[in-house]
Amino acid sequence: MSSTSASTPQTATVAAGCFWGVEHLFRKHFGNGKGLLSAKVGYSGGHSASPSYRAVCTGETGHAEALQMTYDPSIVSYRSLLEFFYRMHDATTLNRQGPDVGTQYRSVIFTHGDEQEKIAKEVTEKVGKEWFKQPVSTVVVPAGQWWDAEEYHQLYLNKNPEGYECPAHFVRSFPPLSE
Repeated sequence: MSSTSASTPQTATVAAGCFWGVEHLFRKHFGNGKGLLSAKVGYSGGHSASPSYRAVCTGETGHAEALQMTYDPSIVSYRSLLEFFYRMHDATTLNRQGPDVGTQYRSVIFTHGDEQEKIAKEVTEKVGKEWFKQPVSTVVVPAGQWWDAEEYHQLYLNKNPEGYECPAHFVRSFPPLSE
């Protein structure tokens, strides 16, 4: 059992392609009292200090476009967030989601602590075997430095309803994972 209280807000960080669609789907599914307390898009997993969108898009910073969420574990579990993560993107493509290609679009679970790492590895293994029937390209790594994306990227699809949304971002129907 985790040493933190079940009602203490927790952080989850994932990357699954263009961060606009990832944020939009997580807010739609877990917002409005369903456990998501806040979400912001940004950059993680790279090696340059203070990355910009333009720099990340070159693929040279090593960062992934990511989503960092604060959630209430008494309402939604970390496992549920990860299962949704795997339902809302194609975890079998390396460094790509639909037409979006590059290391910045890779599939990553950035873990915050040993308990998240254990759950992430377990869910990832089950998803590959039970849902995709092949190993997934998703990597599970400890969360490092987080950089918020520029303000115009936050809630992008809410501000720009006709804006680009990756066609690989939609909720897939899979049976529940085995226990």
